[in-house]
Amino acid sequence: MERIERLFPRFDANGIELIRRAYAIAENALKNDFRSNGRPFIEHPIAVARIADEEIGLSAECIAAVFLHESARFHPETDLSGFGQDVYTIVDGLNKISTINPRDTRLEAENYKRLIVSYSRDPRVTVLKIADRLEVMRSLDMFPKASRERKVLETMMLYIPLAHQLGLYNIKSELEDIYFRHADPEQYRTITNKLRSTERDRQKLMTQFIEPLKQKLSDEGISYKLKVRTKTALSIYRKMQKQKVPFEGVFDVFAIRFIIDCEEDRSVEHALCWKVFSYVTEEYESDTKRLRDWISNPKPNGYESLHITVKNREESYLEVQIRTKRMDDMAESGLASHWSYKGIRHEATLDKWLTAVRRALESPLGSEGDPMSAYYEDEVHELPTKDVFVFTPSGELRKLQAGATVLDFAFDIHTNLGLKCTGGKVNGKVVRINEKLKTGDIVEIMSGKNQKPSSDWMNIVVTTKARNKIRQKLSEAEFQKASDGKELLGRRLKNWKMELDDETMATMLKKLQFKTVNAFYAAIGKEELDIADVKNLITEITQGSVEQQVEQEKKAVRTVVQEKGSDDILVIDARNVRGIDYRMAKCCNPVFGDDVFGFVTRTEGIKIHRMSCPNAARLMDLYPYRIQKVKWSATPSSGNFQTGLRVTAALEPAVINEIMDIMNLFRTSLRMFNVTENDRQGTYEITMKIAVPSNLELDKVTSQIRNLKNVLKISRI
Repeated sequence: MERIERLFPRFDANGIELIRRAYAIAENALKNDFRSNGRPFIEHPIAVARIADEEIGLSAECIAAVFLHESARFHPETDLSGFGQDVYTIVDGLNKISTINPRDTRLEAENYKRLIVSYSRDPRVTVLKIADRLEVMRSLDMFPKASRERKVLETMMLYIPLAHQLGLYNIKSELEDIYFRHADPEQYRTITNKLRSTERDRQKLMTQFIEPLKQKLSDEGISYKLKVRTKTALSIYRKMQKQKVPFEGVFDVFAIRFIIDCEEDRSVEHALCWKVFSYVTEEYESDTKRLRDWISNPKPNGYESLHITVKNREESYLEVQIRTKRMDDMAESGLASHWSYKGIRHEATLDKWLTAVRRALESPLGSEGDPMSAYYEDEVHELPTKDVFVFTPSGELRKLQAGATVLDFAFDIHTNLGLKCTGGKVNGKVVRINEKLKTGDIVEIMSGKNQKPSSDWMNIVVTTKARNKIRQKLSEAEFQKASDGKELLGRRLKNWKMELDDETMATMLKKLQFKTVNAFYAAIGKEELDIADVKNLITEITQGSVEQQVEQEKKAVRTVVQEKGSDDILVIDARNVRGIDYRMAKCCNPVFGDDVFGFVTRTEGIKIHRMSCPNAARLMDLYPYRIQKVKWSATPSSGNFQTGLRVTAALEPAVINEIMDIMNLFRTSLRMFNVTENDRQGTYEITMKIAVPSNLELDKVTSQIRNLKNVLKISRI
């Protein structure tokens, strides 16, 4: 009893007693159940119930339903008598929704919402399901990787749009942040670090903004508080993508919010909001096209506020939101927190919202039938991704790279199934092996015992596994000859006391115009290539490599001298420390043109880090007073900057030579090149250090390498 009172202090004695009885049933029913991290499963419904209570403000009946739902889901014999019809209806709806699996929904938001409507006669079920998903996303790291990917995808496609439609903006924002952090950690880190580094600037803007208005508002006796509301990292990223601008080009990164403290009388509230609005627009130039009046005409989900964009004296654009405390509470948790119960008169706004919930669930997001379609400021879109997620007929999730076909899927299931594949059924429709798959497809493979792979299949598949298996099958006869040739060459190399490294092999393959190492060895095994000619070619390549290495070492010495004299960094807002030494941080290897910041060290001057550096968030949080704004000079000097690249490529020796050719096309200097074979994955793992004059030249290099046919992934290190 004491624990329930401590966890849910908002409720009266009757509410506490209802929750206590439900909790006791759940505690007993779930005592032998555990989560993925080994913790007791009862911790999950407790966390969901607290979200429903503290962050949404739902009733005691809803809190009790959370505990009873988890009990009944795992133990159908759970006795629900004595809890009332409302609780039973909610539990029944939640139990039915929990039976939905990806095969039923194909991860399509519209199908999922239709199922929710058919399974639930109470919109509170939907709100509780969103609360449940929020707790799951907060605990995402405890789940296995495959399960984690499924939950992230479901959240983006289903729960974020639902939370948006129902006005649960705080929950929607948090789900977006967690989704973005897992879907694109590099972009997430860059944007959140930029938000951290500019936080003081936003506070300064808010202070400057309110100063001319303080006296007027005080004279009118208007009590208020100011709050800075910052867009989520995902919303900022979408704006950057849509408008094709950098972070600095997004003008509404944050809004200044007036929260007026007054009595809860709508006529009084509206009058005060418009009065504050008039003072703001008298003091600052406003953009009337950006005026949003959701006070006179609230959104169907109950949202009320005045929005206006103004320009301050520094010509910066600011979004200003004006609302009362009641309106702010409503905006934070949605109208779900103001549910009416039996015996309480329905408010017109609440009835309007309940109708809107039903219509929203029954209508596609943003369609003409969606009651919220006129109110969306940000579109809800899937982030660009290089993967597609499809399902087997049994509902098993499979991840493939974009452009994957039915044949790729067959090889992903099993090599023998791929080799015998004759076609497939996608969502019940018969298709050919070259049919491209989309996220959410359910794929069934058809096979034939007489089917054999052909060389044309190499033009159909895109996944490394499928390409390797097809190539292996087509080359079985050639492999034997290649084995003989490799053994012969190995014996001769030992007699000649010579070595054949990967770089020499790549150069030799190019000169002899062999596409693969196997083809080269097979030619020796078939006696199509004279072993004496191979010896002469190895000698010629090796001598040339030694001369090239000596020249590169001389060039490296010259570059180091140039770097020491470089003046590409200009420390701004701190002219008195311009003479302090600076250097590039080894953890992220900045290049001229990157988004960067400086960190003042105790013994090594100022270290320059990229905004996307893995250490940036920690430095900004722990040592904000040592963060120094920096910018590059207008043009780079003749110096170069070292950086690292990591490339994952298909196990094709020619790709190494292709990468070398690209290096020679641009103003780059190769400092280190290392290749390891991953036989299990069928890939090369290539790491290299290069020197480049700017990130523009680096972007050219990475773009060209990324476009190579056999390159699967490239990233900076």
